[in-house]
Amino acid sequence: MSEIVLTAEYSLMSDYRGSEFIGFAACAPKIVPEWLYRMVVCPPVPQKGGIVKYAPGGTRKIEAALLERGFDVAVAHPDHLDKVIDDGTKVLGITSNDPLGIGPASSTFSGLMGRETYSAVFFRKLLQDPIIKENGLKTIVGGPGAWQLREESVRRELGIDCVVIGEGERTAVKIFEKALNGESLPGVVEGEVVPVEEIPSIKRPTINGIVEIARGCGRGCEFCVPTLRYYRCRPIDKILEEVRVNLDAGLDRILLHAEDVLRYGAKGIIPDEAKVLELFEKVKETTGWGAYISHFAFASVMAKPALIKGLKELMEVPNKKVPWIAGQVGIETGSPRLIEKHMRAKVAPFKPEQWPEVVVEAHKLLHDNHWVPCSTLIMGLPGETEEDVIKTVELVEDLKDCKSLIVPLFFVPLGVLDKEKPFTVNDMTPEHWKLLAACVKHDLNWIDELAREEFRSLVHRIMLQRVLIGLIKRGIKPYLKAMEQGLNPLQNASEH
Repeated sequence: MSEIVLTAEYSLMSDYRGSEFIGFAACAPKIVPEWLYRMVVCPPVPQKGGIVKYAPGGTRKIEAALLERGFDVAVAHPDHLDKVIDDGTKVLGITSNDPLGIGPASSTFSGLMGRETYSAVFFRKLLQDPIIKENGLKTIVGGPGAWQLREESVRRELGIDCVVIGEGERTAVKIFEKALNGESLPGVVEGEVVPVEEIPSIKRPTINGIVEIARGCGRGCEFCVPTLRYYRCRPIDKILEEVRVNLDAGLDRILLHAEDVLRYGAKGIIPDEAKVLELFEKVKETTGWGAYISHFAFASVMAKPALIKGLKELMEVPNKKVPWIAGQVGIETGSPRLIEKHMRAKVAPFKPEQWPEVVVEAHKLLHDNHWVPCSTLIMGLPGETEEDVIKTVELVEDLKDCKSLIVPLFFVPLGVLDKEKPFTVNDMTPEHWKLLAACVKHDLNWIDELAREEFRSLVHRIMLQRVLIGLIKRGIKPYLKAMEQGLNPLQNASEH
C-alpha cells in the first residue's frame, strides 16, 4: 500500500446528488439521524477497495503535488481507511472545510439550533478511527477550515500532529516529507502562496468535476483570509487539461471554480469580457455544453453587464441540462457605511454609497438572463448599528421579485478582524431577527421553483425536494411570525 494516504471527513466525500449548494447541509446541526442524512442528502462517492473514484478539489491538488515529487499516494474514503492503510503507511493527510463546526455558516445554523454540525461530527469520527493509532500514523490536516485548529489543546485532544493553514502545494509537501523521514513536525504552519506556474494539475477526477480556474480574489475584504488577496489565473490549456481528466473519468458535469469567475483573465478589478468568453468557449468545445460556475461578484456583474447576457447565450441557457447559471456571491450588508469600513474594494469600480443600487440592479439583470445568485449576508460585523441592520432588511425586501437565495451568516473573526468577538445568537437584536425573517421569507418564496428546476429526476424530487425541503419549511414556518416581530422564537418557545 501507499506511504501517504489522503482522505477527507465524510461530508466532503459526497457529490450531494450533483448539487454543490446542497453541500451547505454539512454546516447544518445534526437533527436527523446520521444514516438518514447519508441516504437522503449526502451519499458517498464511489470507492473500490477503499480508494475513491472522485475526491475534493483541494485533496486532488495536494495529491498531484505529492505525485509530482515522486511520493506514493492513495486517496481513501474515510469509512474505509482499513482497506487502504497498512504497515507501510506512515502519514495520513486530511482535508476539512469546517472541522469544529465554527465557520460562518455552521456557527449560524448550529448556534440557532444549539446542536453540533454534521461536519464536526464526521471530522471527530474520522480522527477516532482506531487504525490511525494502531499504525502510529502522523496526521496532517489542511483545507479551508484548518484555521479552526490553531489551538494546541484542540490538536492534542484530536490527535493531530500538524495543521497547514493556507495553500499547501509547496508547504504541505515539505511537511509530508518531514513526516516520512521521522522528523518532528510543527504544530501549525502557514502555507506559502503558490505562484500560478507552480499550481499542479490534478491527475485524477474531482467531485462534481470541479476545476480551479483562478486563485485568490484581490478585493481585500477585512473578514477574508490573507491568501484570498493574491489573485492569479491559470492558463486555459491547464484548465482544459483538468476538464479532460474529469470527462475521461465519466463525469458529465464540470464546475469552474474561482472567487469571482467573471474576473478570469482580468488585469485589474474590471472583468475582461474577451478572456472570460474565450475560456467558456473553449470549455464548451471540450464538454459539448459548457460548465457550471462556483462564485461571482455583483460589482463584476454591473461593471460588465453585457458579459452576463453573453455567457447566457454562449451556454444556451436555459436548456435541458442547465435551467439557469448559478453561483455563490456576497451581499454581506446593505449598509454603505459598513462597506466603506470593512470592504471598500468589494464594490469597486463603484463607490460604497452605490452598493445597495449595485446589488438591486445586478439582481434584476441576472434574473432577466437566467442567472440565480446564492448570496450571503453577515450579521454582527464589527461596529454594526441598528441602522445598518435596518438598511440590510430593506435591501433584502427590494430583491423579492428576483429569483435568488439569501443566506444570513454570523460574523466569524477572520483575516484582519481575527481579534474581534464572534457574533452569536445571544448577540441578536430585534433587528437581526427581522433580518433573519426577511431572508427566510425570500428563500421560501423561491425554493420550490428552484427545486423543481434543479431536481429533474423523480428520485431527486422525492428525496430532496419533498423530504428535505419539506422538513425545512415545516421546521421554520412556526417560528417565522415571531422573528418578523423582532422576537427570539427559540427563547419564546422555551418559555412556553
